[in-house]
Amino acid sequence: MAAYPVSCTSCGACCAAFRVSFHRSELAGPERRGVPPAMAVVEVGNTMRMCGTDEHTLRCVALQGAVGESVSCSIYADRPSPCREFGALADVGIYERACNRARARHGLPPLPVDD
Repeated sequence: MAAYPVSCTSCGACCAAFRVSFHRSELAGPERRGVPPAMAVVEVGNTMRMCGTDEHTLRCVALQGAVGESVSCSIYADRPSPCREFGALADVGIYERACNRARARHGLPPLPVDD
């Protein structure tokens, strides 16, 4: 599949479409990098959730910019595992169906997916 001229840094639809839950061990601590504790809430037990991803108007607290135009993640280097795994191959033009579901929520055109 040929590369498509869309990258996650110009979209960000997933950051404003899905809940982001992760294990408490991914939080930053005194001697380790990770998600800043102020950007997460306890979901249940040892599971945390990124603030803003369970709101009626869903938008991750770490998302900066305008969805579909130009976005960035304020904690990109320390983002939780679900964010690292989602769209991992987007930079080489391989997109997931979930990506298109997120894009549709924001009125963005679908990207080609590999069946």
